[in-house]
Amino acid sequence: MTDIVTTSPQLEELGRALSAAPVFGVDTEFLRERTYRAELCLVQVATDTLVTAVDPLADIDLAPLIAALHDPGVTKVLHAARQDLEVLAPLAGSITPLFDTQIAAALAGFPAQVGYAELVKRLLGVELDKAHTRTDWSRRPLSPEQVVYAHDDVRYLLPLRSALLQRLAELDRTHWLEEELRGLGGLAPAVDPEAAWLRLKGLQGLDEARRALAQRLAAWREERAMARNLPRGWIVSDTSLREIILRVPRTPEALAALPEIQPGFVKRGGEEILGIVEAAGIPDPPPPLPRRPRPDEQATALLKRLSALATAIAAELGLGPEVLAPRRDLEALAAGRTDVPVLSGWRREVAGAKLLEAARSP
Repeated sequence: MTDIVTTSPQLEELGRALSAAPVFGVDTEFLRERTYRAELCLVQVATDTLVTAVDPLADIDLAPLIAALHDPGVTKVLHAARQDLEVLAPLAGSITPLFDTQIAAALAGFPAQVGYAELVKRLLGVELDKAHTRTDWSRRPLSPEQVVYAHDDVRYLLPLRSALLQRLAELDRTHWLEEELRGLGGLAPAVDPEAAWLRLKGLQGLDEARRALAQRLAAWREERAMARNLPRGWIVSDTSLREIILRVPRTPEALAALPEIQPGFVKRGGEEILGIVEAAGIPDPPPPLPRRPRPDEQATALLKRLSALATAIAAELGLGPEVLAPRRDLEALAAGRTDVPVLSGWRREVAGAKLLEAARSP
């Protein structure tokens, strides 16, 4: 098999090999620094007997690769799969069944976000070259060093899977992994510009008028970024967007005075921004900025107790606390909610019931 698949006959041969294997590894190389949508530049695959990469920038029909990715009888192995799945979605849609070595490693006691190279080093004793981490994968031809780097990113996925399955079986945690992997592979929901404002930080406690302004401004930025295929921050930064929402500028001069706002942006987009501000109907001067509420001492103490308990249980199990019970779960539990992951499945078995009892204790 060639190092890089660039012709249809080569890809047809590869497709047959992948579909004949019970499991194969998958990785991607892409660019998204200059675009809204990630540009897929390379798809690496590995079975027990081959390692190669498919060049999606070549003039070939990728149907054999897509068919292999969709094959329900073949398990696809990835590391930190969500980003690769997002990048592959426009090409292949939903991909199943999946095995994520990062998720498996977290359940086996490794750090929750352990990287591929670190996992290869700790489990397989192989030190990977990191020289091409920031390379431009859209440039052709790829150098021999880039090809080796790309191959190494997928070469060890199957050995990692075997080692992790053995470790999880020894720990009697195979059913934990099956539960965690069940939700992988579905398509990410389409971006809703009207919900984009929910990703903005530092806007807690906004008055109703400012919330409406935040929603409209974030939607405007999302729509413009999508239409131009540019990163959101290239349209206007989060910091500047937040300042517009909080300060409510009414003139080009007031807009230009906000942090990180460039004169060119005021010239190109200032009129639209000020039109959105005016349409929001916020009084002039605007309502006072929200004050941060004083922390509830009782709730803070409860959260501290739950966190200490979760940390202790995680330590007994050899897990990272964030794997067992992320802080957002504990905050929801402290607030009286029960619709949290720590109260279902394997987490409830090992910790959820104890945490729930502690949350309800006076």
